[in-house]
Amino acid sequence: MRSKAINEVTLEFPSRSSNEGFARSAAACFTAQMDPTLNELEDIKTAVSEAVTNAIVHAYPDAIGTVTLKMRVCPGNVLELTVKDRGRGIADVEKARQPMFTTGGAERSGMGFTIMESFMDNLTVRSVPGRGTTVTMKKKLAARLKTK
Repeated sequence: MRSKAINEVTLEFPSRSSNEGFARSAAACFTAQMDPTLNELEDIKTAVSEAVTNAIVHAYPDAIGTVTLKMRVCPGNVLELTVKDRGRGIADVEKARQPMFTTGGAERSGMGFTIMESFMDNLTVRSVPGRGTTVTMKKKLAARLKTK
């Protein structure tokens, strides 16, 4: 069950590798309203980078498509990040989530989902071959005391 967002934003951009840095920065800027620690911010930026890079490299290997990044602040100081593409999809999600598995060739490590999982509290991957993939990540940020 999705909770009602306190704040949210949706960005769409072409699947160009130059937009990976934009997505990282946008996620950092959006998350700033939650007063994250530096470690939390680095974890979030890394997870977004991995998810967006997966969409760029694997969803649209021979063309430029659209990547959507949706960011939500949810009750309980939970950040929800969704990266969606309408690319070729993943035939076997369980296999794709295994460490070292890649369809991207020798230059790819196959650690994207493993990294996302290690930096976030929850990772959900939904994919339909030929229709695209949606990666949803959630992270509860530490409650910090506000000073006046």
